[in-house]
Amino acid sequence: LIFIMHLQEFVTVLVRDPRIQKEDSWHSYIDYEIFIHTNSICFTRKTSCVRRRFREFVWLRQRLQSNAVLIQLPELPSKTPFFNMNNPHHVDHRRQGLQEFLEKILQDALLLSDSRLHLFLQTQLSPEDMEACVSGQTKYSVADAIHSFASLNRRFPIEDEERKKGKNDADSDSESSSSGLGPSDDSISCGCKTSPASEES
Repeated sequence: LIFIMHLQEFVTVLVRDPRIQKEDSWHSYIDYEIFIHTNSICFTRKTSCVRRRFREFVWLRQRLQSNAVLIQLPELPSKTPFFNMNNPHHVDHRRQGLQEFLEKILQDALLLSDSRLHLFLQTQLSPEDMEACVSGQTKYSVADAIHSFASLNRRFPIEDEERKKGKNDADSDSESSSSGLGPSDDSISCGCKTSPASEES
């Protein structure tokens, strides 16, 4: 007897780790880490994490809506004038809303076929660069962009230790890792670049 196992496809998305980022001396904003873990054939990478701000979610929703006119897209958390980035309740409420928005979108096969969604979730490209990539105005394809981001963003603890030890070496070759598109290995979970935690008041 041959048993054929149908593996249930899943996409886990987490929106987490809100951080205040300074734009300049007057303006700050909050960005959130988006973590994806999936076995879906729709995704180029099986694990990824990127950081996105609210404005980029607004852009994504507008673009997805313009491409899928007949679908009623889920709403983003409302942009309230009373939003206070130093208020943990406000920040967490928005974080939950952003996560629910992505969870609903990722259940729709038509939306999953939009390259912008994949670039948004699995690269750190700006909206302008995502648009250029999708419309074929860049030298790299959507898959190239996702693989390239993954290879640049991957951090192995052992490599980090070696880098610390070899910091004083004159013949350090740290530049070589940033060039070219590295081979993909989806079994390695991604490590987001960590920036210093901002002070919460």
